Amino acid sequence: IDRLAGAIQSVAGVRLADIHADPDHHRSVFTFLGAPAAVEAAACALAEVALRAIDMRTHRGIHPRIGALDVLPFVPLREMSMAEAVTIAHRVGRTLGARFELPIFFYAEAALSPERRSLPWIRRGEYEGLARRLADPAWKPDAGPARFNPRSGATAVGARGILVAFNVWLDSNDLDAARAIARAVRESSGGLPAVQAMGVPLARHAITQVSLNLLDYRRTSLPKVFERVKSEAARRGISVRQSELVGLAPRDAFPGASPESLALPDFTPAKLLETYLPTT
Repeated sequence: IDRLAGAIQSVAGVRLADIHADPDHHRSVFTFLGAPAAVEAAACALAEVALRAIDMRTHRGIHPRIGALDVLPFVPLREMSMAEAVTIAHRVGRTLGARFELPIFFYAEAALSPERRSLPWIRRGEYEGLARRLADPAWKPDAGPARFNPRSGATAVGARGILVAFNVWLDSNDLDAARAIARAVRESSGGLPAVQAMGVPLARHAITQVSLNLLDYRRTSLPKVFERVKSEAARRGISVRQSELVGLAPRDAFPGASPESLALPDFTPAKLLETYLPTT
């Protein structure tokens, strides 16, 4: 993880804002910001270290994934358009595909076909099912070879808006209950708009977690999703132990709520996106 962080920090003009690493998920998320050219260079530097250091043949974790560099999203912030982010995603994806002989799938706003907009759809079958999927002509990658790379797997490269990743820890080891709560909350099962959710075990803590993505915090805010998870858990006689943010969140994702009311321990301004953006 230090080597990956060092690759990002070696690029002038980029600020590494957050690293979130979890042994149960067996997954690390790096959040870094800067001018477009610098972020592009840092993404390529990070990819090179990750693809050389991580061997998927021995990887196990509870979070869905397709490769050592599982997903690389570019998020336009101030004074940048989504079209510019899409251009960078395509350029970086093609570079990585050629340099590392890595299958690349473009997703979200960078997708080249409607079905590939969805990251869960791309991850279906995960790394273990990747060889079979790549053998299907319908699954030809958008860049790189249509060939299974057993060491590195594949990578999803995309451009998207701000996503808030938010996990709620339950005081229970009942995985069926955690999955039922996730179903009640996520949009695809009739829950809250623009919310993805899954119930997973946290073996280190002997509890379960509802892992959530808020795809549009303006449609469903952090307080709204937290209260829904808390309510669904209470219906099953389960309390909430704590919450956590993966990466950063904009201040507007907390309307009418304090971090304490969302069970976020030790929250600091370092978790707010605005901390890293110019004020003028």
